[in-house]
Amino acid sequence: MTDTRVLPVVFGVDAANQDAALDWATDEAARRGVPLQLVHAVLPATHHVRGVEETARHKALRQLGDVAVDRATVRARARRPELEVTTFIEDANPAQALVRRSAQAGLVVLGSRRLGRLAEVLSAASTTVPVSANAACPVVVVPEAERTVEEPAYLVVGVDGSPSAGAALDYALEDASSRGVSVRAVWVWQRPLLGSLDEHAALEVCRGQLHEATAGPSAAHQDVPLSHTVLRGHPVETLAGAAEHALVVVVGRGGREGFTGMRLGSVPHGLLHRAVCPVATVPPSAPPE
Repeated sequence: MTDTRVLPVVFGVDAANQDAALDWATDEAARRGVPLQLVHAVLPATHHVRGVEETARHKALRQLGDVAVDRATVRARARRPELEVTTFIEDANPAQALVRRSAQAGLVVLGSRRLGRLAEVLSAASTTVPVSANAACPVVVVPEAERTVEEPAYLVVGVDGSPSAGAALDYALEDASSRGVSVRAVWVWQRPLLGSLDEHAALEVCRGQLHEATAGPSAAHQDVPLSHTVLRGHPVETLAGAAEHALVVVVGRGGREGFTGMRLGSVPHGLLHRAVCPVATVPPSAPPE
């Protein structure tokens, strides 16, 4: 298994202002002691005129991309002069280009454009959902809005007993260990719309399942303080609220094959729109060789 901590951090450069995300990626690469790769992709020109290499629109987009990458490079190097920074500009679908890069990366970092769900589906330049759904490594999406991080710092991880949540928990504990912070494991119970049940008993079952799901991974990271919380409510809204002042909220990619949003899973997809803190989406663990 490849140690992702020695692989580069990839940042998806956008023409829009994404300074908070770039700063986060720069600091993370420096913290890990790995190179930072700045990647920008421009959709290929679509024309059928033989002998014409680029349309005027494509040339303009390439120029904007050059400016954005140059600006990002200057900012990253000014922030962390010791950091190795390399740049790549590609003619490709931006999401596909970043997914390809993820195969040789330890982490992909993106800024959040906060597109609505319809705009997200229709925009060929949208990257947050398709990259989070398909990347080979963890993906962190960083909002631009300013917020307060509570001290002492902590990570929040969503746990539900699934294999995808297990991968998220492993990542959260390893990341917290490297940062010297704690982890809050959160299990969200949502009351069924139909039928009657004993809510107190249901919550007790969830508490038991949460402790069972975290016991093994926690034993392997005894240096990381781990707390357990069972909350009632909608998983997306409740996790977003629990992580409002966290360093990062970590979730597993638990969707199905097919449409990108389904492949990502409803909770990670929802958090990309609702969370005010960075959202880390972790792919399934590779099966043992």
